[in-house]
Amino acid sequence: MPTTPFLSVKFAPALACAAAALALSVATMSTTGCISSTKKASSEDRDRTKDYVLAALPAEGVVKADVNFENKVRLVGYKVSPETAAPGTEVKITYYWQLEGAVEAGWKLFTHVHEPKTDKQDNLDWNGVLREQRGDNQLFGPDKWEKGKVYVDEQTYRIPDWATQPELEMLVGVWKDNARLRVVSGANDGENRALVVRVKTGLSGDVAPKVDPDKTGEREVTPALRATRLAASETVTVDGKADEAFWAGAANTGPFVDVASGKDAPESATQGSARVAFNDEKLFVFVSVKSEKIHGGFDKAKNPSGFTAAGQPKLWTRDTAELMIDPDGDGDNKNYFEIQVNPENKIFHSRFDDYNLPKGGDNGPFGHEDWNAKIESKVTLHGTVDNDTDKDEGYDVELAIPWSSFEGSGNAPPKNGTSWRINFYAMKDNGGVAWSPILGRGNFHKSSRFGTVSFDARPTLLSRLRGHLPSADQIKALP
Repeated sequence: MPTTPFLSVKFAPALACAAAALALSVATMSTTGCISSTKKASSEDRDRTKDYVLAALPAEGVVKADVNFENKVRLVGYKVSPETAAPGTEVKITYYWQLEGAVEAGWKLFTHVHEPKTDKQDNLDWNGVLREQRGDNQLFGPDKWEKGKVYVDEQTYRIPDWATQPELEMLVGVWKDNARLRVVSGANDGENRALVVRVKTGLSGDVAPKVDPDKTGEREVTPALRATRLAASETVTVDGKADEAFWAGAANTGPFVDVASGKDAPESATQGSARVAFNDEKLFVFVSVKSEKIHGGFDKAKNPSGFTAAGQPKLWTRDTAELMIDPDGDGDNKNYFEIQVNPENKIFHSRFDDYNLPKGGDNGPFGHEDWNAKIESKVTLHGTVDNDTDKDEGYDVELAIPWSSFEGSGNAPPKNGTSWRINFYAMKDNGGVAWSPILGRGNFHKSSRFGTVSFDARPTLLSRLRGHLPSADQIKALP
């Protein structure tokens, strides 16, 4: 989603617009110059959405609102049912919109869920009948509306388990590419997002989750492990299989836990664990992700909105394995790195100067996306991608990251006995499970909540022995 508050457009003289319109067919008319009339929806789409188009705002059951977006689109009302929805339950939010002026093709509705105090966020841009995704557009977005009529924009949202605050803010508006229609009047957040809907959760507002009485303080401590040092004779073939002997005994995170609470998450839609090893040249990571439904779907031609402004796939919106790496090891969120690899072996990588910074619009760029991670990765699938008719098992991601990728961090390659802050995530639909829980202290970037990975330059006894043991192939070749 874009965060640019306003995109100024210089309009050509009326005669130039008319000439340009005559020169282009209706199907291929550019929307970057002249403002055209709204693009008409097909008869099939109109029939499907007819119950969502009204002659006027309902007289009862609707809270009236008046948020004006550039005198083109107006939010005129809303309703929330039920009024209070606890985590894990669904709430239905209905927005009532009207078209007042001409809107170019491609403008769409957006909804951002925001939890005050913790700054947790969620995205509902494509949620609801009117917003059903059609390529890079919505089924019946504002570019297809008629003036004067009221459009019923229904969204159903499951209150997330990470919610801790008494209310969630539902921020709505109209966007296209890297721009939003400006809010010229009405309640808003200062970033051209209408702020009239707040969903009550019935929660107390405690940021940190309660800890089990028999485990007082246990989840406050971040986990730690000692990365496995490879023997000089050991090599790694990045093939997504972890079939080298050292992986079996490599340092293992164990099952990931719920990000918000730190509790075991066996019922999570995704689960994971990670193993870590290293040598003089590289950091090696193997992440096993369990999921009954594996989703990818990052095709720029078919789904350009699935990519950042810098051109990288927004892997966190589907399924992905994620690493957050703070080489300094102090958890201060200064100069840290993000790496994601999805089931299709697509990669997102970025470097951050500070907590979530720099950040462009809702479509990025996110951090310094031009950081060259020099990653070698391979994925093994245990199922099929984007086929919900079958039951999948998950996927494995094997990564090799040169220490040189972290040059300038002040602690790369790691010296003997030093520690880095690292967290591992198995993500699905912008949520998921983690090695070290965040406990409501921020989002997945909160490096003070990352686990600790220590590096000892001396090979362990086991690694030294492995260097002298025959390989599996050598054993098979024995007479």
